[in-house]
Amino acid sequence: MSSPLFADRPAPQHSERGTVDALISQTRRLRGELAAVRRDASVAEDDALWRWQRALRDLAVHQLDDLGSHLDQLKAGRPVGSVPDVTGGTAQDGGPRPLPGRVGSSEWNLLTDEVSWSAEMYEILGRPVTRGPMTLDELPSLVFAEDSALFTAMVTDCLIDGKPIDGEIRIVRADGQVRTVQLRAEPVLDADGCTASMWAVLRDVSALRRGERAVLASRDSLSHRQQAARTEHRFARELQDAVLPSWRRSLRLSLSGPAALELAASRLPSEPHPLTGGDWCDALGLPGGEALLAIGDLTGHGVVAASSLAMLLGAVRGMGMAGIGPGPLLGHLNQLVDSSEQPVLGSALCARYDPMTGMFAWAQAGHPAPLLFRDGTGRALTPPDGVLLGATSGAVYEQAEVRLRPGDLLVLHTDGPARPTDATGTGAWRDRLLTLAPRLAGTRSARECATTVVEEFGRSERTDDACVMVARIGG
Repeated sequence: MSSPLFADRPAPQHSERGTVDALISQTRRLRGELAAVRRDASVAEDDALWRWQRALRDLAVHQLDDLGSHLDQLKAGRPVGSVPDVTGGTAQDGGPRPLPGRVGSSEWNLLTDEVSWSAEMYEILGRPVTRGPMTLDELPSLVFAEDSALFTAMVTDCLIDGKPIDGEIRIVRADGQVRTVQLRAEPVLDADGCTASMWAVLRDVSALRRGERAVLASRDSLSHRQQAARTEHRFARELQDAVLPSWRRSLRLSLSGPAALELAASRLPSEPHPLTGGDWCDALGLPGGEALLAIGDLTGHGVVAASSLAMLLGAVRGMGMAGIGPGPLLGHLNQLVDSSEQPVLGSALCARYDPMTGMFAWAQAGHPAPLLFRDGTGRALTPPDGVLLGATSGAVYEQAEVRLRPGDLLVLHTDGPARPTDATGTGAWRDRLLTLAPRLAGTRSARECATTVVEEFGRSERTDDACVMVARIGG
């Protein structure tokens, strides 16, 4: 029966694991059948054809062992925390066993000086058939200079000591190509136990070795990139710790006055990039007794996000201390981000709060609006116009005001919670925050309120960090 696999008719499609299991079974069955054929061979050992066939069967068994090892690795999947070694099995010398390649056979008769080569030998060594086979004395002229000593030792072991040999050498063909070949040879002894001839099987493993070098180079490159990523992650975390020390300790701020403010903030890290995202928040007491509140999210992770955050946060604090209002502050911040050597995009919300009057003035750059919780219910404030930082040059940011009353809770957050892995929209997450109104109404402090929000959203899977800031207005 002919095979069902043809070039113009694809094989039936299976699941990846099922296909691998089937290939493993086929490989094991074929390996067993080949081993059985090798055991059943009963031809006299002085038959040159039999020796060549036996060598090919041995090579085929090695190749099937390698294939089985590779399929087992494929089935097991990538080992956790390491880079898989895909160079194959292990030979007697501890190195990787070669995979299939072009095979040629040869025999040198030491008594008659006769030499016989298969057609593949000529192809491997790049020698025209018209020139005939090379003698053992001529063969070293093809061997790569650095491998000459190894080749001489191998042939000596075979001819003088009567040992079978198996090793790799490099040869230089007449056309200048350097090939790596595996040489397997055995001595043929006469009736007196002396070496009468040497037969050999030569296999071109050049393509295999090039592939292995490419694999090793790729593995080294991957390891280097992984190490670089770990170093970058550590540096970015240290930079953020230096820039936002108070954030790491859960930011808090209290202001006294008729409409006193108590502030607390917390962060919800994501799994892919813990501690190194672009989410940030800050609060600063100003000289006139007011408070500057700021929260935002920069694109990217790692060192770029951390360095951009350091620049941005320094600018926010400096302009806040200079008395610049939220709208103009975001305009200057947009100009700074737009002219940065490392272009980024970011959302931001800046606000000034006066505890004497309860006035909350704010502006936003593509950022979610604050949520106001009052008398047991919540709503999102109507946002003034404002585009993302870095989106366009010369952007103007409007400013809005709302008067807060004792007992009010104001929740500011980045859009990290609005991008969960289940792709729930921003509106759904805002509504989920608003449903917390009854629970938030029962809290006694800004810290307790922030903890309630973190407990609610801490169990959610997110593709980005999140930052939550809670302002509680006291009596």
